[in-house]
Amino acid sequence: MDKITESFNNLSDKLWGWVEAFIKNLPNLGVAVVVLLIAYFISRFVNKYSQKIIQKYVPQRSIVKLIGRALAVIVVLIGLFLALGVLNLDKTLNTLIAGAGVSGLVIGLALQGALANGIAGVILSFRKRVNIGDWIETSGYTGFIEDIKLNNFSIREPDNNIVVIPNKTVTDNPMKNYSVTKRMRIIIECGVGYESDLELVEKLTKDTINEKFSQDGKNEEVEFFYTEFGGSSINFICRYWVDCVNGKQKLSAKHKGMLAIKKSFDTNDINIPFPIRTLQFDNTLQTKAHNGNES
Repeated sequence: MDKITESFNNLSDKLWGWVEAFIKNLPNLGVAVVVLLIAYFISRFVNKYSQKIIQKYVPQRSIVKLIGRALAVIVVLIGLFLALGVLNLDKTLNTLIAGAGVSGLVIGLALQGALANGIAGVILSFRKRVNIGDWIETSGYTGFIEDIKLNNFSIREPDNNIVVIPNKTVTDNPMKNYSVTKRMRIIIECGVGYESDLELVEKLTKDTINEKFSQDGKNEEVEFFYTEFGGSSINFICRYWVDCVNGKQKLSAKHKGMLAIKKSFDTNDINIPFPIRTLQFDNTLQTKAHNGNES
């Protein structure tokens, strides 16, 4: 019975001590709550206006939101540390800082792949020559940049399928951006028959392309080169410049050039041969006539 009474008294003393400590620290607690509230409203202000400033320099909306939220979290953490200091919880504050450091190390090792993609996403977002809507070729895929998120890179291919690539893969591999330059060189490969007047073929091809596509005459011109004596034709390539920033415009320019060249060759009786296979029989073929009455 005495032990029960003693335990009850110890519990009562402990609870009463907590109540006294709470009442004693009530002013500090009020100050700490005010500090946290101020930090919360400041964080919302920082989040909102930092995004307005950052979006002028970063086109990707997801990255703008990420930076704004990160700044808001920093403001809240500062408010939390100040509130703990007001409550004289210095030891708790040191424990939180030490725990954050250890936790950060563990999380960093566990999520190093995700962190690498996140850092790569930030790098891609700040690249001036990589923007949403650009026509690019990277990592074996070609299409429009659909979105750049923190962890992946989306490309819309010509068949309207979306390809999602990890950001780290994009930064670690070469990228060809067709939208950076406004002019592109188109290459057409063709062949003409061995009986053709090669000088006339060259002149017709250059004149036709010059009429169809304007060249600036300084750094740009229609180029024509014979490349080989093929099995059934003398082959050549024709190169010329067009206004082009994506794959569709490139195909369209090549399409129009091929139509114009074919029409010009047809008008001037220039043959574009196709491969011909000759079958040779060393033995005389014998045929046997069958009488229709035979069974």
